[in-house]
Amino acid sequence: MTPTPSGSSSSPPLRAVIIPCAACKSLRRRCGEKCMLAPYFPPSDPAMFAAAHRVFGASNIIKFLQELPEAKRADAVSSMVYEAGMRIRDPVYGCAGVASQLQSQITLLQVELANARAELAKLHLENTNLVAFLCDQTPQMPQDCCYVDDLIDELCDFPENVIDWDVDNSIGSTWEPLWI
Repeated sequence: MTPTPSGSSSSPPLRAVIIPCAACKSLRRRCGEKCMLAPYFPPSDPAMFAAAHRVFGASNIIKFLQELPEAKRADAVSSMVYEAGMRIRDPVYGCAGVASQLQSQITLLQVELANARAELAKLHLENTNLVAFLCDQTPQMPQDCCYVDDLIDELCDFPENVIDWDVDNSIGSTWEPLWI
């Protein structure tokens, strides 16, 4: 190197070392300051980009992000990464498969709940009949003070907040399945 008139050697200006984002590192390209993928695919999590890239492709991810306002891009990337993970697990149904399984579980639980409520109503009716029988058979208890609900509470010692018989029992009236 030749010294300059000021006495210092001419060297290239020092630049900050930029760690490429997971997308640029995976695609083996230079990650610039204006990299669209850098804010959403940090270098610390390369698997996140790998899954999205495998399902959607880098060019499609960039196209999706360009079409969205910046405020919605992070949510879109999160959704794409989740969908990609589900597509890798279940290539045919993806997220729809998970939603369908959850819908089936909801249906089964609603049937189980309806059966439990029916059994509870049956037991309540049996208790009512038993109390009515006891009212008829007990001579020291006057007929006009024999209130069925009061006797059930006294005989069974139910707290009032455990069973609420006034609840609308309309299971399935507004429920519709997600998938037909």
